[in-house]
Amino acid sequence: MYPSAMPPREVKIGDAAAFAGTTPRAIRHYHQIGLLPEPGRGGDGRRRYGYDDMIRLLWIRKMSEAGISLDDMRAAFDEARGVEDVLERLEETLAAQEAAIKRQRAAVQRLRAVGSPLGLLSPLVTDRLSDLPPGALRPSDLDALLVTERIFGPLGAAIQAGVFIILATHPGLRAEADRLDAADAALDDTVDPHDPRVDELAARHCAHHKALLQAIEAAGLEVAEEKLFEMDDAEASGEEEAGMSAFEAVTKMPYGFSAARTRCMELTARLLDGDLATGS
Repeated sequence: MYPSAMPPREVKIGDAAAFAGTTPRAIRHYHQIGLLPEPGRGGDGRRRYGYDDMIRLLWIRKMSEAGISLDDMRAAFDEARGVEDVLERLEETLAAQEAAIKRQRAAVQRLRAVGSPLGLLSPLVTDRLSDLPPGALRPSDLDALLVTERIFGPLGAAIQAGVFIILATHPGLRAEADRLDAADAALDDTVDPHDPRVDELAARHCAHHKALLQAIEAAGLEVAEEKLFEMDDAEASGEEEAGMSAFEAVTKMPYGFSAARTRCMELTARLLDGDLATGS
């Protein structure tokens, strides 16, 4: 004789959750969002789940395993809409997820090949820096490239990379850049913007910038930059990615410069503009 078990007419939420492979908390959430009608309660005040409730729970579990969202489940259970529309949108979502995963895998492969964090920058930037030995770039260099890429795009950062190539290969220019950085840091809030040191430092910045340009030209990096512009023109589709303009991006990136340092930057820009105007 085999023992016989008579199935119950209704079960409690814990048993319903165990059978459907979910949790009582999830079932309560289904009630709250209208995905599962709330059943009646027994004499003890607890919900009781019958056959139809369990069928709905089992379908919810199967749809969840297929990646169908709770909102789409409601649409699928709605007699006014067929499941085909839900599946079509789900397929589009999965395709987008697959594309995202492909991009992430490519990014991970670049990180392993190029190194971190340099590999997080655009290929246009990392390719231009590929000939530099490990450790040639400083963390502050990478930070600057990251900000430039955000504001001016990969092309702008790739052009700026030329400066860091020169700094990495010309110890004298790197040493002067370090001295200028230290002098900039000294222009804190205690320094008057019209202190003579501000004008002197702006002149040094201008001279250093011109020395960098001369070194870039001597190294033939300008030719590489022209090719970058040509590549960018050839690859341009005429449709720019929606986002902030360069001006908007600049106004949203905080630096906390003092008034003296801000004036030094303005004076440096004026000196450089004047040199461009005179052709010197």
